[in-house]
Amino acid sequence: MSDPAWVPQSCTLPTAERPLRVAEWDALFAERAGSLSRPGPLRLCLELAAGAGVEERVRDLVARESGCCSFFSFTVTPGTELIGLEIGVDQEHAAILEALAARTTRGGLR
Repeated sequence: MSDPAWVPQSCTLPTAERPLRVAEWDALFAERAGSLSRPGPLRLCLELAAGAGVEERVRDLVARESGCCSFFSFTVTPGTELIGLEIGVDQEHAAILEALAARTTRGGLR
């Protein structure tokens, strides 16, 4: 996912900022590792460990990602112990979701 070749042309995040955004996702996955499931090829469901400020952090990251990559759909489900994060894409962007799923497993999600 850090290789610029996977980023679709529809992404409006400046190229220089992309490694920083990837690092933010990686840090979230590493620090809040929980579980992941793939209910379908176009959906990824994550459970992240809750904690002080975590829901706000997830919502902020999701909002910024939605701002540059409008092909993503995100649903954040708050909880006292776990925060649910569902990520969806259309068929055209299935490979992007696959790259993100691969990063989650490297970050510790299972």
